[in-house]
Amino acid sequence: MNEDDIKAKLRREILARRDALPQEDRRSRSASIAGALFALPEYRAAGTVLFYVSFRSEVSTRRMIEQAVSHGKKVLAPKVDRRRRELRLFEIKDLSADLEAGYMNIYEPVEKRTREASPEEPDLVVMPGVGFDEKGNRLGYGGGYYDRLAMKLRSGIRLVALAFEEQMVDEVPSLSHDRKVDMIITETRVIGA
Repeated sequence: MNEDDIKAKLRREILARRDALPQEDRRSRSASIAGALFALPEYRAAGTVLFYVSFRSEVSTRRMIEQAVSHGKKVLAPKVDRRRRELRLFEIKDLSADLEAGYMNIYEPVEKRTREASPEEPDLVVMPGVGFDEKGNRLGYGGGYYDRLAMKLRSGIRLVALAFEEQMVDEVPSLSHDRKVDMIITETRVIGA
């Protein structure tokens, strides 16, 4: 089995575990994760935070985004540019007006309503993933969008991943070009803080 096959198998296993979590369980765990995120000194110090917009069974960020706006943060969200195979960032202020279903039915910023932001702007990046290990290795969805974005960020910007404990594994296969996350927040712990 080659590296791609190993990653694909691991991806299926982790997604099955995450998808099996009851919705109410995911909701309460997401609230615990939000509390840990908001308590981080890195979050409190950040003026601009890039959040992923959750879909399917991911740790829910919708309420977190609303809270971050109410905390006075400038909030950015990604939009997939399929032609260039990259994420473009836009500032959002109002979830109901500034987001619409986009790539793979994931909610993305409405370009005509939002300001495009540079990858240099975020002070903190809150990112998704399928699975993680305690060393900060991340198994994404396979498109490489966040890996390419990470290369464009200012140096020293902290990457914080949100995950349920079911997404933690002993080891995520990684290559030299894969950017590790600096911190993983689950409902029970903060890893790498």
